Amino acid sequence: MIIVHEKPTVALFGGSGTIGQALAPLFTPRSFRVVGRSLNQLQSAFGAYPGADLAVWDQANPETAEAALQGIQTLVYLVGVSYTDFRLHPMFFDQVLTAAIKAGVQRCVLVGTVYPFGFAQTFLVREDHPRNPHTFKGQMRKQQEDLLLAADAAGRIRGTVLRLPDFYGPKIPRSYLSNLFQAAAQRKTAQLIGPLNTPHEYVYIPDAAKTLLRLMDEEGAYGRTWHLSGAGRITLSELIKLLESITGRHLRKFVVGKRSLQLLGTFNPLLREVAEMHYLFTQPLFLDDSALSHLLGPLNKTPYPEGVRASLEAENTNP
Repeated sequence: MIIVHEKPTVALFGGSGTIGQALAPLFTPRSFRVVGRSLNQLQSAFGAYPGADLAVWDQANPETAEAALQGIQTLVYLVGVSYTDFRLHPMFFDQVLTAAIKAGVQRCVLVGTVYPFGFAQTFLVREDHPRNPHTFKGQMRKQQEDLLLAADAAGRIRGTVLRLPDFYGPKIPRSYLSNLFQAAAQRKTAQLIGPLNTPHEYVYIPDAAKTLLRLMDEEGAYGRTWHLSGAGRITLSELIKLLESITGRHLRKFVVGKRSLQLLGTFNPLLREVAEMHYLFTQPLFLDDSALSHLLGPLNKTPYPEGVRASLEAENTNP
């Protein structure tokens, strides 16, 4: 029997990254398009999914973005850039958003961060909290959001932003916690950014993917931003104790603060960029997702013990 898949109506732009790979199994058997900058990377990540339609985007050639979005109704924008290249965020998004409008895409979901807010002015940060970014990265991410919200207001495309805190999960290399899981699994020294006793929140990537899938099909979601918070507040010290209880052994650690990051950044551009965002480790920002819960109903919130165990097990299964 020949199975014929319908043409995809959803495109994951930058889909070979963290959230895109978490979304892929949720589409089965629904068809979807994945757009990325490397065909080999796309084939490696999505070759096992018969419903995945792969398309390559060359940012030096805007026509490739428009071609990749032909026939698409909903664009989910997931393009990541290096911490040292944040200037590219609004440039890339502007190119893709323009292409989407030309291709007749009806809706666009942008996955955002807490960076545009700058310092938190309230204990819990709602969607109407002022966006006053004092960092370059926050300014670049705010420009992204402004491009989409302006296009929505002008009636050119329906747009919404799903804002996430720091994230973690199985085999998530860009997470601040990835080194922690790797060190625990390989009995190495964890390299951490301190202080260790400041409360923080982390969203579990599989939870974020499930929520994103629900949000993009909700007509009432468009025209504004939404927050998804983590599974509660937790400190790095508490995460370390949790890992030690799971592995049954002491975790060696090397902790650096802002000053050390700045000094190391003299020789390492990435660490210099991390130092700019260190305020979030000393003055954390906690999201209020009550509005999203009211819109969608109960939200997926994997407890930290379960998420940490799954993340550790994924490291233990590495070849």
